[in-house]
Amino acid sequence: MPGSDTALLSSIVSQIEDLTHRVTELAETYGSTPDSAIASEMFAAERSLVAARRALDRAARFMGL
Repeated sequence: MPGSDTALLSSIVSQIEDLTHRVTELAETYGSTPDSAIASEMFAAERSLVAARRALDRAARFMGL
């Protein structure tokens, strides 16, 4: 696998980790408010980001990383 692919995958994973952290923080701010439906949707988005990270980890293993 070309080094540029490794760097690209690493960058994508870092961005997903950052987004996951940011979404979690935002969801937690709504968790104790009357807008708990917003928190629920934000936590659903967090779960999707975690699943995306796992899929990228599997892809990296298939690529030999």
